[in-house]
Amino acid sequence: MDVSIQALFAALPIVVAAILLVGLRLPAKKAMPVVFIATVLVAFYVWDVSFNRIVASSIQGFLITIAVLWIIFGAILLLNTLKHSGAIKVIREGFNNVSPDRRVQVIIIAWLFGSFIEGASGFGTPAAIAAPLLVAIGFPAMAAVMIGMMIQSTPVSFGAVGTPILIGVNKGLDAQSIGLSLEAVGSNWETFLQLITSEVAIIHGITGTLIPLFMVIMLTRFFGENRSWTEGLSIVPFAIFSGLAFTIPYALTGIFLGAEFPSLIGALIGLPLVIFAAKKGFLIPKDSWDFAPKEKWPIHWVSKLEMNLDAMNTKVDMSLRRAWLPYVLVALILVITRVSDEAKAFVQSWVIPFKDIMGEGLGYSIVPLYLPGGILVFVVLITYFLHKMDFKEMKEALSESSKVMLGAGFVLMFTIPLVRILINSGVNGAGFDSMPVAMANFVATSVGDIYPMFAPAIGALGAFIAGSNTVSNMMLSQFQFGVADALGVSTALMVALQAVGAAAGNMIAIHNVVAASATVGLLDQEGETLRKTVIPTLYYCLISGLLGLFALYYLGITDPLVK
Repeated sequence: MDVSIQALFAALPIVVAAILLVGLRLPAKKAMPVVFIATVLVAFYVWDVSFNRIVASSIQGFLITIAVLWIIFGAILLLNTLKHSGAIKVIREGFNNVSPDRRVQVIIIAWLFGSFIEGASGFGTPAAIAAPLLVAIGFPAMAAVMIGMMIQSTPVSFGAVGTPILIGVNKGLDAQSIGLSLEAVGSNWETFLQLITSEVAIIHGITGTLIPLFMVIMLTRFFGENRSWTEGLSIVPFAIFSGLAFTIPYALTGIFLGAEFPSLIGALIGLPLVIFAAKKGFLIPKDSWDFAPKEKWPIHWVSKLEMNLDAMNTKVDMSLRRAWLPYVLVALILVITRVSDEAKAFVQSWVIPFKDIMGEGLGYSIVPLYLPGGILVFVVLITYFLHKMDFKEMKEALSESSKVMLGAGFVLMFTIPLVRILINSGVNGAGFDSMPVAMANFVATSVGDIYPMFAPAIGALGAFIAGSNTVSNMMLSQFQFGVADALGVSTALMVALQAVGAAAGNMIAIHNVVAASATVGLLDQEGETLRKTVIPTLYYCLISGLLGLFALYYLGITDPLVK
């Protein structure tokens, strides 16, 4: 079958999803079962994937769904616990003391605090934590989800202490054969991987500096009373300052220290710097921006978790430090369990393994304590005592959290299994590459020498399908390496473009949108969110692609393997 026909069939499930979610604006609970069926039909009839493998892939997807729901449950439960303890009301007042301007608040919570959580954990955790927090302090739920998805861009390549690079790229490339080629020219694999890491950090550092500005102008344009871009543009100096406060230490860390800590260090330096600047009014415009009164909000903006904080009882002795302590504990435990070998070994020792599902060589292990859900639930237990809560308050938090999680569970039970079918379709009777690689092959053969401009979009496509930067890198890094080798350009830079694009693709990954929406009690609006988050995704892919072209063909960037 011709490459273009293969690509057409491979893209069919994605086209169906786009038409139903974005075009017809159907809720995901109606759209995703249809997309799942379309995926099964293409896999079975066109790719000749065995029925046994399709079922095994679906089971694998169901197991991953359980893990994702565990994270969602932990995030919602922490939010509801803090709501009933009165901490969220204290946190809201604390942000008003820093700045009542919602544009400043979104930069501090999403861009900086969210990037720190991404650097520590990954797994979609920043949206699961930041989006509910934004709702709790007065943001519309849909705005919170949009912003929560936008966090998942610049910090993602170095999320979960560098997992997308150290696991995704490292395992996605044929390290043994590439290592032999590198040794033949006097280099080695470690140096090559660090070169990729440095180039990822530089491209993100340039492209990501404007993400805080994107957050602000999209907030004012889509959720402001006047639907104005210019109300966001008035804070340009502070937004760019906030971008640089993160991206400069982030890029330098990637270049000199490696893949583990750029997002963490960028946030740890940027967060106090930006909070101090905001308190001093540095670069803050005189006009303060807020949403319209809640009674004027469209119904589809509103969360099922909407809370009347003013009606909640706040503990008399609840200080701002004590109110924030649960979030601080989450961050600390995430870092410790990712950095300390002893702590990591302990939380990973509790494993529920599923191996060789239906004899297809597919498996998945649920590690409940290592997943952010386990850490969030553990912190909830600490908070119960720390905030001197009543059992009735805790019971209400549990009840509310369980109800919200059920809606997300239904959608994800179709979304994640169809993703696994796409990814696992490389084992088939037709002799085709997997569906994502088939689409990538079509792009590569169609555009020729300007392919580097499209390399980030291929990475984004992989993340859109898989909902994961790491999985996209594992699927497509070797493919990107091969295209660079065929074009005679830097293989390291091409793989770096893949990793950057895969980070950006998280902003439009359907199951990430569903998960983030669930944490704020906003389901059935996934298409509306995607229509908005595609804007920064296109920006990210375009700018990073242009940077790649410039570096390869104008600056002549090379590496030891360029022939």
